Amino acid sequence: MKRFMDWLQNSLMPPMAKIGNNKYLVSVRNGLVLTLPAIISGSVFLILGNIPIPAWTHFIKPYMNVIGVAVNGSFGIISLLAVIGIGFELGKSVGVDPLSGAGLSTMAFIISSFGSNFKLNVDNFGSSGLFTAIVTAFISITIFKFFVDKNIVIKLPSGVPDAVSSSFVALFPGFIILLFFWVIRMPLGIDINQVVQSIFHPLLFAMNTLPGIMIYTLLVSLLWVCGIHGDMTLQGISDPIFLQFLAANGTALAHHQPLPYITAYGFSNLYVNVGGTGATITLVALMLFSKSKTYRDLGKVAFPSALFEINEPVIFGFPIVMNALTMIPFIIVPLILTIGSYSLISLGWISAPVAMVPWTMPPIIGPLMATSWDWRAAIWSLMELVIAGAIYYPFFKVAEKQMISHENTESK
Repeated sequence: MKRFMDWLQNSLMPPMAKIGNNKYLVSVRNGLVLTLPAIISGSVFLILGNIPIPAWTHFIKPYMNVIGVAVNGSFGIISLLAVIGIGFELGKSVGVDPLSGAGLSTMAFIISSFGSNFKLNVDNFGSSGLFTAIVTAFISITIFKFFVDKNIVIKLPSGVPDAVSSSFVALFPGFIILLFFWVIRMPLGIDINQVVQSIFHPLLFAMNTLPGIMIYTLLVSLLWVCGIHGDMTLQGISDPIFLQFLAANGTALAHHQPLPYITAYGFSNLYVNVGGTGATITLVALMLFSKSKTYRDLGKVAFPSALFEINEPVIFGFPIVMNALTMIPFIIVPLILTIGSYSLISLGWISAPVAMVPWTMPPIIGPLMATSWDWRAAIWSLMELVIAGAIYYPFFKVAEKQMISHENTESK
């Protein structure tokens, strides 16, 4: 165990910490926040349009095309929103005008979305263009920063308003960015979106497989036991993938087509991390009825937040971080829940996520809403709590015995 802990500290943590702090990945993570209001708002219409009550279904059927406008107008522009957000955040991170960065990145993305018939392909604004949005933002801001650093910009006198001055600073690099993407797309005839999709296709395929999602789940858990926020560290890589899956699933449901992706956004949040990463809400429930006063008090403090998927109090208070005893169930439980959830969805026994609900949604309710009222998802969420609790129980009893012994020693 000591060798394993040393390996975590010396081999896994340093590169993962660098990934989590990388300015480009941080800009993706922060920039994608701009897409969330649109996706959540569109999910509301998607959920309302698919309530499985015969009377409601009959009532809403004539209005489905009207509801579809809201769904397509939200899910259908997530890449456009993403390039704006990422361009802004990356521009701010590297020290150029973020508003100009957002505008130039959006221009590059739109140029990349023109078809060979010289017409704008708005399909790229949806989930299929998400990685193109990231790549065009990265390239645009890199070019922008190069010209600013080399001072190859137009500078106006100091008395000119900042907004006007910033627009002139971005003028020359903006022309170069436009020329760069126009040459690639038109004279050279390269479909940028198709090229980017082909590059990232292996990653997209892997993350929708059982081995791929298990590796991701394992990395998140390992980072947490080292004291690093595993979910946030990997968000810059995972969120574009899972959001693309979710948008595709939502669009498929709106058009009454089979759902293409199992591990869409919400799979890990709602099916795997029941009550927080590691399904620790079950550990909190055990603490509430513990014979140890310390654990009972901690359980009372941690339960309200655990109910809404926030488990830092138990991770750092129990603790789970760098604790060889609780580390075992903390890693095993998510892997078992991943296998179970993936298998049930692939068999068609429960639905994959199709709508975005806040990640703080409590267990049972969250999966029910995210799957557009699939009651089987709610039942499975309840079963997951039982499974997780059963796995945590023997490890908790050992920890409880140690804590009671420590309390007795202190009282004497």
